[in-house]
Amino acid sequence: MANVLVIGSGAREHAIAATFTKSPQVDQVYCAPGNPGMAKDQIISVAIDELEFDKLIDFAKKHQIDLTFVGPEVPLSMGIVDHFEQAGLRVFGPGQASACLESDKTFAKRFMRRNGIPTADFETFSDYDQAVRYAGDQKLPLVIKENGLAAGKGVTIVKNSADLKPTIKKALDKSGEVLVEEFLTGEEFSLMLFVGGKQRVIFPISQDHKKINEGETGPNTGGMGAYSPVPHITAAIQQETINAIVNPTMNGLTKEGLEFAGVIYIGCMFTEAGPKVIEYNVRLGDPETQVLLPQLKSDFYQVTTDLINHKLPDMKWQKGDFYLGVVVAAPGYPTSPKQHILLPELPANAFYAGVIEENGRLYSSGGRIFTIVDHAETLKAAQKKVNDELAQIDLSQFYYRKDIGFRDLNYRSATEIKLS
Repeated sequence: MANVLVIGSGAREHAIAATFTKSPQVDQVYCAPGNPGMAKDQIISVAIDELEFDKLIDFAKKHQIDLTFVGPEVPLSMGIVDHFEQAGLRVFGPGQASACLESDKTFAKRFMRRNGIPTADFETFSDYDQAVRYAGDQKLPLVIKENGLAAGKGVTIVKNSADLKPTIKKALDKSGEVLVEEFLTGEEFSLMLFVGGKQRVIFPISQDHKKINEGETGPNTGGMGAYSPVPHITAAIQQETINAIVNPTMNGLTKEGLEFAGVIYIGCMFTEAGPKVIEYNVRLGDPETQVLLPQLKSDFYQVTTDLINHKLPDMKWQKGDFYLGVVVAAPGYPTSPKQHILLPELPANAFYAGVIEENGRLYSSGGRIFTIVDHAETLKAAQKKVNDELAQIDLSQFYYRKDIGFRDLNYRSATEIKLS
């Protein structure tokens, strides 16, 4: 029987660890640093920070960890996989060089250019005056991105010329380098795949809801909810995306010596000109993971170990239901979330994130506190099921969106169709 270590502390890592506990090959699942809400799924939290690589390696050796799965982007960008591999430990995730596809937006965009992968036109600047001059010559709206990791919050869409200079200055002050990008119009969706060398397996399509307010308004967050599958991203669109984006991405990784065993998350926009890449991530999305992994019918441990060995795993997914998750956040999120709010009793289908335990009770500690996930035969029924569950809990001191899935529910067929 195997022991598994998951790195991270959020609802994504809770979902990953909980999926490993279902494997008949797995004896114990640890999560570092984890959170106290995970204990309900017999996951043992380990009080080691995700960036304390030496301590994590020592723990893995002492507890005979057979597989480490890295959840968040920061330790990946800092080279945790390289450290584990050098210590002779089996780990699922990209090395530091490959992780630049997420941690260095300029590198990622240039990778796309080199490999003929469709994306928005862009230029990168570290000089304020040059950035302003270039942006001033472009058509509004424009997308201003901080280079580097920003937890999903480093992107601003500028619609008014008066906002251009202060937005560029703020982004440069925070990251030292800014990308000025063409604004793409179309339908956004998340395509995730597990890779192992040249092998790949594609997950069901999911759709995140980044904005804090209903109707997809307000500032960006790490994600307020997600659902999967996404009916209006048709099989034809998915195949076009595989041809135009996934295949050249895999070929580019091979050509540039960046192959790895781990996750590629492609944030896509389906435009009038076809699918284009918004960004790459090299880890599972949050909150998409919470609605994707419950759909997996295969042995998760076997899947990951097969890919580490560059074998194509047997991937089986549920076919009948829509899965929908709603993130519950602290008031004031994403800018100044209120802390230390007592959590009510939650149902079993909760994945915990920003929580701490005091005297046997859970309190909020962060921005996104937990995700409630459920499923039903139609998207409308899945949305209603989750919202009804949330309505039965006293969440008067918290905030959540009630419209997760609204894009597809605007398509009449999505409220009625059943997945075949």
